[in-house]
Amino acid sequence: MKDQSCKPCAEGRYSLGTGIRFDEWDELPHGFASLSANMEMDDSTTESTENCTLSKWVPRGDYIASNTDECTATLMYAVNLKQSGTVNFEYYYPDSSIIFEFFVQNDQCQPNVDDSRWMKTTEKGWEFHSVELNRGNNVLFWRTTAFSVWSKVSKPVLVRNIAITGVAYTSECFPCKPGTYAAKQGSSFCKLCPANSYSSKGETSCHPCDPDKYSEKGSSTCKVRPPCTDKDYFSTHTACDANGETQIMYKWAMPKICGEDLEGSVQLPASSMKTRCPPCNPGFFKTNNSTCEPCPYGWYSNGSDCTHCPAGTEPAVGFEYKWWNTLPTNMETTVLSGINFEYKGLTGWEVASDHIYTAVGASDNDFMILTLVVPGFRPPQSVMADTENKEVARITFVFETICSVNCELYFMVGMNSRTNTPVETWKGSKGKQSYTYIIEENATMSFTWAFQRTTLHETGRKYTNDVAKIYSINVTNVMDGVASYCRPCALEASDVGSSCTSCPAGYYIDRDSGTCHSCPPNTILKAHQPYGVQACVPCGPGTTSNKIHSLCYNNCTFSRITPSRTFNYNFSALASTVSLAGGPSFTSKGLKYFHHFTLSLCGNQGKKMSLCTNNVTDLRISEGESGFSKSIMAYVCQVVIIPSEVTGYKAGVSSQPVSLADRLVGVSTDMTLDGITSPAELFHPETSGIPDVIFFFRSNDVTQSCSSGRSTTIRVRCNPLKAAPGSLSLPSTCSDGTCDGCNFHFLWESVSACPLCSAADYHTFLSSCVAGIQKTTYVWREPKICSGGISLPEQRVTICKTIDFWLKMGISAGTCTAILLTVLTCYFWKKNQKLEYKYSKLVMNATLKDCDLPAADSCAIMEGEDAEDDLIFTSKKTLFGKIKSFTSKRTPDGFDSVPLKTSSGGPDMDL
Repeated sequence: MKDQSCKPCAEGRYSLGTGIRFDEWDELPHGFASLSANMEMDDSTTESTENCTLSKWVPRGDYIASNTDECTATLMYAVNLKQSGTVNFEYYYPDSSIIFEFFVQNDQCQPNVDDSRWMKTTEKGWEFHSVELNRGNNVLFWRTTAFSVWSKVSKPVLVRNIAITGVAYTSECFPCKPGTYAAKQGSSFCKLCPANSYSSKGETSCHPCDPDKYSEKGSSTCKVRPPCTDKDYFSTHTACDANGETQIMYKWAMPKICGEDLEGSVQLPASSMKTRCPPCNPGFFKTNNSTCEPCPYGWYSNGSDCTHCPAGTEPAVGFEYKWWNTLPTNMETTVLSGINFEYKGLTGWEVASDHIYTAVGASDNDFMILTLVVPGFRPPQSVMADTENKEVARITFVFETICSVNCELYFMVGMNSRTNTPVETWKGSKGKQSYTYIIEENATMSFTWAFQRTTLHETGRKYTNDVAKIYSINVTNVMDGVASYCRPCALEASDVGSSCTSCPAGYYIDRDSGTCHSCPPNTILKAHQPYGVQACVPCGPGTTSNKIHSLCYNNCTFSRITPSRTFNYNFSALASTVSLAGGPSFTSKGLKYFHHFTLSLCGNQGKKMSLCTNNVTDLRISEGESGFSKSIMAYVCQVVIIPSEVTGYKAGVSSQPVSLADRLVGVSTDMTLDGITSPAELFHPETSGIPDVIFFFRSNDVTQSCSSGRSTTIRVRCNPLKAAPGSLSLPSTCSDGTCDGCNFHFLWESVSACPLCSAADYHTFLSSCVAGIQKTTYVWREPKICSGGISLPEQRVTICKTIDFWLKMGISAGTCTAILLTVLTCYFWKKNQKLEYKYSKLVMNATLKDCDLPAADSCAIMEGEDAEDDLIFTSKKTLFGKIKSFTSKRTPDGFDSVPLKTSSGGPDMDL
């Protein structure tokens, strides 16, 4: 300060000039403050606030680590700048289930640009971040909040090497911290000591360790080397030589920290005898110098020689790795330190003929990483892209883990060089098993396997026998891949002969002729195996296929046939997308969250309409890149919602979207369909007498806990009291919609779920005839358990005759009938008198000779006889004449009997 000039720092010291740096984190440096708070804003939750008192940023030597629970932890530093400057720091941010923000407030407590406060997850190790600062007072904030609503514990955010420029001019230089040195004058930073060396504070160079000691990079002391054990070396296969032979060799694990010449130390085993190399992987062939090269396109192999695909076939390209003599060219392996999270130039996985396994790391909590990069995907020419289910390809691998402690194997997927997203995690020992992941987007993909023996931060090797093994990896439809077989293809005639072509959508390939045939109605085509009519899978009950036979859907209608009648349903009023939130749940720290469901019952011609988004990433990604945020389209999907009043952010946080229903299995009134059951006891019993209509769905996601994927049932119930769209509810015994985490159940009650009205749903009433008018009235049956359909007919009015009119008519008709009967009675009585008279005369004149036929006596009319009495057939038949002739006696031969008088005066004989 005497001559007002700047001087370079001496050796062993450094200075930022107008700045300060914080790179030692054995304790919280002077000026820093670590605060914690519960995200619940309610002051009454004192218990929750007390739970968060220990949730702070923790110094860990080389860095400071954030909390990993649901509390909000803030690291603060206040600084006064004499001129505009910058703040720079390195951070490690691997887990997107933590929100990490960095922002600055000025004198007026105004934050800096809001868009830049949300940090992006780191992709490979530590990343650098820089923010400009204005002159005056500035308060720096590093704030983290975890949303670990599942049992999974988030990985902490790490920060180190915080440097701030623009502060008051420094009047002194700072000594280099232990483990670093500055060999030249005027240094702005100190270099780390290499491995097996050390330095004290303010050193100009590093000192080598004694031969019986070792140290790691940036150490201030040396440690005594332990005797070598069998955990300090590993075996590996050498590459095939010109003779096609390989051998097992043993190598010391790096870095080598043990001493071979110490008492009790083991020696490195000798190499084994040479053996024949394993065959090449399918699609490759062995060259003259015993290396494996890929077959050209149009050829295939089983690992030996390439064969041209026969006519009428095409290669099924992909990658199938099942023999491990050397690591394939599109795979790489490395080790991520579990202590300082830097990538080391070490081999994380070693080949072992029929499998690949995790090598020995420097520490048991190192991450042994294996990465496979695939440039893109292309389905075979004869196979149409499955636009509905969006399956571009699939990766299948067979693995095994052998663990004695809490090891973890992660499988992660990255897209277009972006952050790897964990897809599945296996903890502890797992027997040999297979896992398949469906790829739904054609992009450059990276698949990463990471194995960590233990999460404990400790040096040394205790659990090197805990290993993960991968036996085979199979990726289908890879661009520029190789083929292990050729598949039949659809043929078209061309000038150069038959060539492969693609069948139209919904057409399968006949294996024998290579021709395309349309799938039968109401079937869907297996897009990736379109061979034979068996590739057309029938749709489930209550569903139909679309025109291109890519999916089965329900058009919001349903029919149920019973012996008495047919019930028709129309669920169009329920077609819109609806949302439903379960009851609030709370984590151990008191963080409130909801399981939020979005449902679309019928979709739009089978197009899924429910959208669930992970907007945790949207909070820290600019508008142009928001397309990379994870979103899911499905019939039914679920997200975890942390409400805005809890987070204090502009909007509620939506995270961890999960698809619960990717395809409609069928619609039925039965409780079980295709292995999916909707237990009636989960909901209160229906009272309308109309059976519930159940929609059955399946999800494509297969997880470790749901080996057959997730399933969903939506029970649509007729409830005349609930107007459309009605109400959704979850099972009372399972508030989150599921009792086992794999099968989800919903109840949708609405009047629109009732069958369409028909003539059987109303009564018909006839009124009495009043003043010559009769009314017909129609009334719905109560309770009314139908909706839509036919309308209630209008009242009908008809003309009728009253009862007085019919009474008068009846009396008149009765009087006429009585008079007619009286006249007939008198007439027949008179005739009867005459017949009796004639009969008595015949009896009196009859002869006593019964056997003789009497002779004719006289044909003349006797005195006193009436000629008209017997001439009944000669006169015109009047009404009485007809009656009289009908009553005359007939003989058995059909002729009328006429009484004749004998001449002898004997009795009359009927002739």
